[in-house]
Amino acid sequence: MSTKERITAAATYLLTEHGAAGVTMRKVAAAVGITPMAIYQYFPDREALLNSVADAAFAELVRRWESADRPVPADERLREMLVDHVDFALEQPRLYDYLFTERRDQARQFPEDFRARRSPTFNLVADAVGAGVEQELFREQDVWETSLMFAALLHGLIQLHHGARIGMPDNAFRTLCLRLGERMIDELRK
Repeated sequence: MSTKERITAAATYLLTEHGAAGVTMRKVAAAVGITPMAIYQYFPDREALLNSVADAAFAELVRRWESADRPVPADERLREMLVDHVDFALEQPRLYDYLFTERRDQARQFPEDFRARRSPTFNLVADAVGAGVEQELFREQDVWETSLMFAALLHGLIQLHHGARIGMPDNAFRTLCLRLGERMIDELRK
């Protein structure tokens, strides 16, 4: 593993365990066994390091989600992506929050970045919604706005849960998300 990869791995670990506030150049350097100044040979600043972590995490999520054996019917595909998304949020809450809900300078924005297909995870949702229209399972609609509505429901629920605003254990919360996601899928039908 190269020094740059070790730096990124250490920052990812710190982010996953402590959130973005827990990622400092000193802590990363200590974890890697180098001086804090050595990190600047690979990353110009902390923000660039965190962006690298985010890019790698998004790439891994897409690789994992794309490699899953997805059913052809779009409604089933959306349902399985919903399960994957909620499970990821429950398994790695700090990383999830950093990727999807915390303010980041490099975060993609709706509508331009999404319509330009710059969001690899959002593209999967939009592709499933578009496939549902093509398969005549879903009503004709703006695929990007519909995908945003679907994502906003999930992100909002997860953020409420992570903020202890939904008072139930993870397994009950997971069931709630899946039930509400199913209602959303039903609303898309013709």
